[in-house]
Amino acid sequence: MLRRLVKTHRSLILFVLPAFVLYVTFLVIPMLQGSYYSFTNWDGLNKNYSFVGLQNFIEAISDDKNFQSSILFTAKYVVFAVIFQNAVALLLALMIESRSRGKGLLRTIFFMPSMLSIIISTFMWAFVFTKVMPALSRFAALKFLDISWLGDPNISFWTILMVSVWGGIGTLMIIYMSAIQGIPQHLKEAAIIDGATPFHMLRYITLPLIAHALTICIFLTLNNSFKVYDLIYALTGGGPARATQVISMNILEEAYQQNFRYGYASAKAIILFLIILVITLIQVTVMKKREVEA
Repeated sequence: MLRRLVKTHRSLILFVLPAFVLYVTFLVIPMLQGSYYSFTNWDGLNKNYSFVGLQNFIEAISDDKNFQSSILFTAKYVVFAVIFQNAVALLLALMIESRSRGKGLLRTIFFMPSMLSIIISTFMWAFVFTKVMPALSRFAALKFLDISWLGDPNISFWTILMVSVWGGIGTLMIIYMSAIQGIPQHLKEAAIIDGATPFHMLRYITLPLIAHALTICIFLTLNNSFKVYDLIYALTGGGPARATQVISMNILEEAYQQNFRYGYASAKAIILFLIILVITLIQVTVMKKREVEA
């Protein structure tokens, strides 16, 4: 049976095999190893280590103040990033689709930030906030620009969020535009004839019919926001005083930069994985239910 199956699908197996080997080598095996090391006190270098059970998890949840603060900041960032990225992307998609001319140009302009490397674009924004803004404040007498965009804990969060929205809306906008273009034209025409306002068309026609796109975009932004690292590292480095440190930065710091507690960092990574898994399952379940209702 197995031999017949291999013979029948030989070409398919040959195409899938390289990707499968890479997936297992660089994702499955490291994940299993990390799960094992999360129950040990391994420092990442020495061969000798001991099994500590759930001690790493208990310490991370109950005693590690830096990890707890990074969870709170990450949660705050995820909530605002998901809301603002999707809201702005949807508004842009609706605006562009409502125009009869210039759609291609506007689509290209707003999608371009998504094509740039995150590190390059973020360093560009860091230069703007640290050099360009103070210069504008001095030469154009715009004193409201002369603030600590990246050094003030209260302002730096909104600075990070603004850069995140700028770089993340392009792909989401394209997904929303594709969904909007798939709405049957006769439904829009019938709604207009019945006297529906733009708000009613959005509420009762557009949003229900693009529910699948909402599910995809919210899933993407949730996943990317929880895993964010390079954007914040390039802008603030997690500062000032760890005020903008996300979970991924805390894990890397624990494993490689300061404490070299690889087993403990692995436990934190498992906690992050479980948080993402639970929230993603809830989000997909709720959104799929709404898709069915729509």
